[in-house]
Amino acid sequence: MTVDTPPTFVSLALCPQIVRAVEERNYAAPTPIQSAVIPGVLSGRDVWACAHTGSGKTAAFALPILQRHSQAGRETPRRVRSLILVPTRELAAQIGASFESYARYLPDPVKVAVVFGGVSINPQMMALRGGADIVVATPGRLLDLMEHNALSLRSVATVVLDEADRLLDLGFADELSQVLSSLPERRQNLLFSATFPPEVNALAAILLNDPLRVDVPSTPETVPDITQRAIHVDAPRRTQLLLRLIREHGWSRVLVFVATKYSTEHVADKLHRAGLNAEAFHGELSQGARTQTLADFKAERLQVLVATDVAARGIDITHLPAVVNYDLPRSTDDYIHRIGRTGRAGQSGVAVSFVSASTESHFRLIEKRHRMTLVREIVPGFEPVETAAPVAPLPGASTGGIKGKRKSKKDKLRERGLK
Repeated sequence: MTVDTPPTFVSLALCPQIVRAVEERNYAAPTPIQSAVIPGVLSGRDVWACAHTGSGKTAAFALPILQRHSQAGRETPRRVRSLILVPTRELAAQIGASFESYARYLPDPVKVAVVFGGVSINPQMMALRGGADIVVATPGRLLDLMEHNALSLRSVATVVLDEADRLLDLGFADELSQVLSSLPERRQNLLFSATFPPEVNALAAILLNDPLRVDVPSTPETVPDITQRAIHVDAPRRTQLLLRLIREHGWSRVLVFVATKYSTEHVADKLHRAGLNAEAFHGELSQGARTQTLADFKAERLQVLVATDVAARGIDITHLPAVVNYDLPRSTDDYIHRIGRTGRAGQSGVAVSFVSASTESHFRLIEKRHRMTLVREIVPGFEPVETAAPVAPLPGASTGGIKGKRKSKKDKLRERGLK
């Protein structure tokens, strides 16, 4: 009987320069998704991977892509050989930085271009002069640059769709179709998604050719160490409760999720007036403001970041002790992406959700979707007085957004047995 030897980055056939780079980032050993995906990418196969937050997914595709670039040698002029499509600016910047870090010791420098909307297109066009080897892009800005003849996709050999579910959820389906139609027919396709709604399954069926399926189940070693709490509180008292929790627990940093741009600014202003260093973070801020605010939060110059779901995915904040769902996520799937901002890289964290009488039924949907049950806590001094009875979810009810008091057409049909 043989005993399987745990994989290493060396045993995955990565070159010494890449191994050196990952070791300097304190990657002790490949994660399960890296062990499964890297050999498949190196062999040229299409890949369809379930990649949850904190799984090490970026390295799973970046390391073999860089290995293949290194083996192919440098081209003059540079041509885009790998394209990574992502849903948000922050994720694009983070992935670009990872590529740069992993490639730092390769003998032939790799040029990585990161392009996204919300900023002037001119500096990005200038950066693409002379070509690029790898482009990390949001779909809309990529199409803008193509219209300006700033780059061509005719030489792309590998395309990555990262967070495919989020790409489609944010309405990028038309842009994705345009981009994919501009790519060579013969290419390698890598699709990563945390969830697999029908739209993602349909995209995979069109995009992938005999893909390697990778779905790494969670194990006690890979499940993030996150303590989840649900606190019953009346909606008007959430800010005061948030202040109490931050002060009592001494959280050096806390990421607070709210539903709207207005709420980010309103809650951040209240916290600031109470003496906390808090800032709002939402999609309508300029890219410069978003970058600076996020940098301040990562560097612990900022204690509280009040954000919409623009921060729920793709933002890697190490040693973040707490996440608070001030407003519950509209999508039940986004609950996991939100709380996954804490408990990363082997650290522990806490995720607190504020639940009122009016949102109790929606939190039950979240619990059902993720097969969990949390005890509803009551903090002394914040005993709820709202008396609206929570409505039990209908059997087979959708795990979509928060329902209002008015019944939808779908609910009416379901009650009549027609749906």
